[in-house]
Amino acid sequence: MDGTHTMSSTNARPYRQWTQAGLDDRSIDRTDAADILNGNAIDTLSLVHAAGEVRRGFFGNTVTIHVLDNVRNGACPEDCGYCGQSRDSDAPIQPYKLKSVDAIVDDARRAQESGAYRFCMAISGRGPGEREIEHMCDAISRIKAMGLRTCLSAGLLDDDKARQLRDAGLDRLNHNLNTSRRHYPEICTTHTYDDRVDTLRAAKDAGLGVCSGLIVGMNETYEDLLDVAYALRAVRAESIPVNFLLPIEGNRVNNPTSGGRPLDPQFVLRVLCMMRLVNPTAEIRIAAGREAHLRSLQPLGLYPANSLFMEGYLLTEGQAAGDTLRMILDAGFTPAFDNPAEAPESLRRLIEGHANGSLPHATPTDTAGAPEMRATLKVSVAKKA
Repeated sequence: MDGTHTMSSTNARPYRQWTQAGLDDRSIDRTDAADILNGNAIDTLSLVHAAGEVRRGFFGNTVTIHVLDNVRNGACPEDCGYCGQSRDSDAPIQPYKLKSVDAIVDDARRAQESGAYRFCMAISGRGPGEREIEHMCDAISRIKAMGLRTCLSAGLLDDDKARQLRDAGLDRLNHNLNTSRRHYPEICTTHTYDDRVDTLRAAKDAGLGVCSGLIVGMNETYEDLLDVAYALRAVRAESIPVNFLLPIEGNRVNNPTSGGRPLDPQFVLRVLCMMRLVNPTAEIRIAAGREAHLRSLQPLGLYPANSLFMEGYLLTEGQAAGDTLRMILDAGFTPAFDNPAEAPESLRRLIEGHANGSLPHATPTDTAGAPEMRATLKVSVAKKA
């Protein structure tokens, strides 16, 4: 697949051993993980197969679909260089206040009807106050009553706020480590890496599931990527979103490179495989940048990863729902549901049509081809002309 990364008889990688380690819930050695990132004598398809066997061992051939709702946009006092909502960003976004509980619940209902397994909500800012926690607890309890799983990203949290969210029915708290402890001051100075670790500890102590991931492409070294991969293993993050930096005009960090090189589809695949082999039992989610950086290799990403976002990200557009669902089915995977009979009727028709060969003709969308390196802001967050 990549002529520069072929496997020879004298320098064969222990793919079977990596698979067995994963199935035993053991991380591969850091040296092997580094070789994967560097592409040292790595045959891409052999690597994808090895990671895919681990993925299938724990998750079968299902894909959990997440839909992300930006419930408050912009006006953030933090200086995270990768984020268009940061105080230092000149990204052309339109800030808006916290959505009403009814509006959040309506968004959740639409996500459920489109085939979402989990509804993820994100609030801009350093961390929520008491009134905001009460507001979100109301929304979470109503969404849970619909039978939809929930995740919330709300910035820094203490023990008491984490317990309130748990009592309201929140399943998971998202708070990404984003990068290594060493590299963190290069991307943010208004809070620390340890502040993020403390929030994850509060979530775990409260009994919440921990969703924490990283952003690849912030001019980090491969050692930084390994540091955060093994740190997520240490905290036993049950869900790991793997983002690949999308360059948004006006952000301080907007040149996607890792290890001194631009991101490319084969490297992105190797990152996903490394994350699976270091965190065998975690839900590995292909998050922002899937379309732009994997490009035509998107379906292969579902072999190491068992989850993705649908219908865009926090600020940027993504592949349309219909195209995403067809990609999942065409690759031989199935959208995850606790009870498949409860899947939305439109999705059941799509799955049945795929099974009997009578899929309706797919109309290409603007994002179906995922133009390389294009970050298009969502209409809902873009500054009005």
